[in-house]
Amino acid sequence: MSMTSAPSMDSFWMPFTANRQFKANPRMFESAEGMYYKTPDGRSVLDSTAGLWCVNAGHGRTQISEAVSRQVQNLDFAPTFQLCHPMAFELAERLTKLSPEGMDHVFFCNSGSESVDTALKIALAYHRAKGDSGRTRLIGREKGYHGTGFGGISVGGLVNNRRAFGSLLTGVDHLKHAWTPGTEFTKGQPEVGANLADELEGIIALHGAETIAAVIVEPIAGSGGVWIPPKGYLQRLRDITRKHGILLIFDEVITGFGRIGGAFASTHFDITPDLMTSAKGLTNGAIPMGAVFVSNDIHDAFMTGPEEAIELFHGYTYSAHPVACAAALATLDIYERENLFNKAYELGEYWQEQLHSLKEFDVVKDIRNYGLVGGIEFHTGDKPGQRGYDVFEHCFWKGNVMVRYTMDILAMSPPLIVEKEHIDEAITALRNGIKALY
Repeated sequence: MSMTSAPSMDSFWMPFTANRQFKANPRMFESAEGMYYKTPDGRSVLDSTAGLWCVNAGHGRTQISEAVSRQVQNLDFAPTFQLCHPMAFELAERLTKLSPEGMDHVFFCNSGSESVDTALKIALAYHRAKGDSGRTRLIGREKGYHGTGFGGISVGGLVNNRRAFGSLLTGVDHLKHAWTPGTEFTKGQPEVGANLADELEGIIALHGAETIAAVIVEPIAGSGGVWIPPKGYLQRLRDITRKHGILLIFDEVITGFGRIGGAFASTHFDITPDLMTSAKGLTNGAIPMGAVFVSNDIHDAFMTGPEEAIELFHGYTYSAHPVACAAALATLDIYERENLFNKAYELGEYWQEQLHSLKEFDVVKDIRNYGLVGGIEFHTGDKPGQRGYDVFEHCFWKGNVMVRYTMDILAMSPPLIVEKEHIDEAITALRNGIKALY
């Protein structure tokens, strides 16, 4: 569809977008295949962010679209309240084979935001089921992003996501941001900073462990600016939470399904949380879907009452939607057949070196990376966020590369089908953009 025949843009209120700015000069896609989007004016734009961290197997995978088409024709919808369909069980079993040992149960939802709110509700309900109903406090972290439900923005640590929506959930605290000055331009995990996890002991001392239900963190903070955990930090959180009977939730909506190597960050770092959220790469972005992985101990705590009793009064109309299940099963087949969970191991060092080559520019404040994730932070200019936006715009229009900007931080997370030439193309566009602008 050409822009001249496009409908009016007035009706669609776009999410997380400066609507008036966008509609004055819209950046539009009309098709996609492999590593590239196609614009209405015929340009090919390299996708260096896997859509929104989700198209891990690349665009236009016919195996997924054909599975979705067959499923819509065969069984377009089936409820999962007291009824079900076979693929829900098949998918859950496939997923638990990828999860850490002892996490053998999956609760399905429709997005990362729903995954987070589901995990928080399960955590609260678990303590109540165990007779520990005083444990209601939730702990998040500064700069954390956990979706846009009221639970997610309450435990999240991004001020712009919170400031307009009132008091949010009560009884929520936040750990400090897990970053230490002086670790700029670290390649991979910083050597220092594990002690930042010890702040949790202070929060526990203030409120009492008996009041705290769960701690939720992203293993690698993505949307808040690509922040890499210091060595030993995540393990220290696990040790503290276990010592005090507090549940640890890993939000793996971004890190799940191969982003940093292996299926999940939890398996990559060899740290088993109590609950784990996922979405995005679960269906390669083709159909909305989320999944919460639940430890056996938590699941079994709900299975102690009468068999006819509903154990958890929670769920969604579209939980384990058959079409989403078909997309997820086809996606898992692709990941396995093409060994995509190892791509971060194979190309991670090359990705790292190319990203850090941009250190040459004085305007660059920091570069952070892990696996196939990268963040480039600029020194703030006269107007916060302007430099990030300007480079983003230049890359799109002049460099034919899509990056993602969060204020003065550019985030990159290419599809796992990426090759060295695609990395070179993305870094060249960034280098040319920075040179042209600064």
